[in-house]
This record gives sequence, C-alpha cells and structure tokens, in this order.
Amino acid sequence: MTTKATPAPDTQTQRKSLRIHGVIARDLGMSIVTGHYAPGEVLNGEVAASGDLQVSRTAYREALRILAAKGLVESRPKTGTRVSARAKWHLLDPDVLSWIFAVEPEDTLLESLFELRLIVEPQAAGLAATRRTDEHLAQMLAALEGMTEHTLASEAGRLADQHFHAALLDASGNPFLASLASGVGAAVAWTTVFKQRNEPLRRDPLPEHWRVYDAVAAGDADEARRVMTELVDMAFLDTTRALVAKDEQLLPSEA
Repeated sequence: MTTKATPAPDTQTQRKSLRIHGVIARDLGMSIVTGHYAPGEVLNGEVAASGDLQVSRTAYREALRILAAKGLVESRPKTGTRVSARAKWHLLDPDVLSWIFAVEPEDTLLESLFELRLIVEPQAAGLAATRRTDEHLAQMLAALEGMTEHTLASEAGRLADQHFHAALLDASGNPFLASLASGVGAAVAWTTVFKQRNEPLRRDPLPEHWRVYDAVAAGDADEARRVMTELVDMAFLDTTRALVAKDEQLLPSEA
C-alpha cells in the first residue's frame, strides 16, 4: 500500500506563509481601494505592522510586494511605504477588481469601467468577424453552452461567460486586445456578481451573447460591432438598476 509523503516542515511553513501574505495583501488592498487609506498615506512600518497583525515580518513584506506589483503602493528608502495615486493602480488586475467590487464601487469608477468595455469590445467583435478561426467559434460556442447549462447565477456559468469574452478578444487577431482578456473577463464576472448581490438578475443577457456569436460566425463586422455595443450598454443598464434596487432597499419603509 502506498502512502502520501508528508511535506517537510519547511514546505508546510512556506505554504502557510503564502496563505498569510495573500490574506494580508487582500485586506490591505481592500482598505486602499475603498478609501480607508488615502493616496499618499504612509502605511505602518514593517515591524509595527507585523506586530499589530501578529504575523511574521516576511509575510507582511511579501504582502506589500504583491500590492506594489499591482500599483497600489510604492516603497522608498527612509520614506516608507505609501499608497500610490489611483492613476498608478492596475485597475484591470483581477484581484484589484475583486477588491473594488467587494463593496459598492464609486459611480464614476463603474461608469469608467463600462466606457472602457465600449471602447474595446465592439471593435474587437468587428475584427473577430473577419479574423476568427473555426477554433475561436468552437470556443465561443462551448462558452455559450456552458452559460446556458449553468446560468450566470452560478460560478460555472460566470466562468463560461469569461471564456466567451476571452475567445472573442483572441479572435480579434490583435495580441494587445487579447492581452486584455483577464481584465475584461474579471470586469464581466464581478459586475455580474454585483448585479445579483441583492436580488436575482432581472434580465437574461444570454440572447445578446448569441447575437454576437451569430454575427462573428457570419463574418458581419458591422453587425458584430452593433450587437456587442448593445450587449455592453444593456449590461451597464442592468448594473445601474441593481444600484437603484439596493438604494430602495435601504430606504425606510413607509408606515
């Protein structure tokens, strides 16, 4: 009978440390993107912060490195670690987006996110209509079938939605557009989660995805741009409706 080898103590310590510094990075990141720490504010020093959090200095240092890689903080000798200006944040980083949507994002930030999608995705759809391969169509079709089977109320359905948008960007044949897949996919996923936070989705967006697929499959660039614009516009409308519904729930009930 074979047995699994027990990891060496050093390996166990490394895994535990990885989990710890990831949690610290998440908590600090959320505090930064939600405004608890303002741009320019100096964070606690390594010794003080690790003591307050009751973690090792190494774990805290690694957490700061994660945040620095995402543009949220910058460390300099003698001046310590400061929160960066928002212009330096990697806002399309999937982790940063998840932290933003952990609470209610600012209206202007939400609008800007959909503006970006309107700039990128319709043009990508137009290019995809003339450049897609059979493999791209197969990937998009599989994603649509996954969305149909699991629905956007489930993690599996939302993952299929991300795969659809990633395949579309890749089908554009433009490597710079394709490199936006993780950011756009995260934006799609987190806005979908946000729309369902207080109530079920009011509208099924799947038919719009099918129209995008049909236009791309038919090689109709103008139609692909049009229906993708409609898809993003309707997604923004659904998100603003979710915000209104949340605000209505917070109002005191009438006597």
